[in-house]
Amino acid sequence: MSEKRLLLAVLVVFAILRISAVAQDEKNELTGVIGRTFISDQGLIGPNAPPVEAVIYSGKGLSFEVNYTRRLLVTQIYSISAEVPAMFNLDEDLNSGGPFVPKDYKEIFVTPAARVNLFPATAVSPWVSLGGGFGHFSENSQLIYAGGPNPGKSTTSGVLQGGVGLDVRVIHRFYIRGEARDFWSGHPDFPLADTGKTRQHNYFVGGGVMWRF
Repeated sequence: MSEKRLLLAVLVVFAILRISAVAQDEKNELTGVIGRTFISDQGLIGPNAPPVEAVIYSGKGLSFEVNYTRRLLVTQIYSISAEVPAMFNLDEDLNSGGPFVPKDYKEIFVTPAARVNLFPATAVSPWVSLGGGFGHFSENSQLIYAGGPNPGKSTTSGVLQGGVGLDVRVIHRFYIRGEARDFWSGHPDFPLADTGKTRQHNYFVGGGVMWRF
């Protein structure tokens, strides 16, 4: 092997080891994400269901997430982290065929999770997340269409969370993150609007910035 090739090989190995060492040092992550929450429309059943438009329509609430992560194991191929995503949807508008649901409600999900990243020491790293925690629903005190006081109450339920995402390094320790998470939660309390369901999917899609330190 020529001296130039040997020197090049040494430099490549040194660069790989250096990247790995830096990755090992950067064990904490703090992320902020903004996006929308998508909830499927749900049909009404029972005596209160109107003859037409017997459906609860959900808006696409502007939502944001804060996330703290601790990287537990880092290799060149994958990393395993413990994360705590907290998602806030503070204005989920509702509509229906009658004054059966509140004007809107707020939902908050906190779901500690395990996350696996591929190629964590490179500039582009896809990941998957799985965890569980709790969700809280806080309803407007008034029904839609000036329908009077809302008989529903605020509720808390267990939540399962699954997500996928992509982290792309921008500069130094700052990354852009795109993600999609499903928070599978209990159903808000709608005493006048029976959907026959006890749980619902809350799909959060967004993008933001991650700082590794």
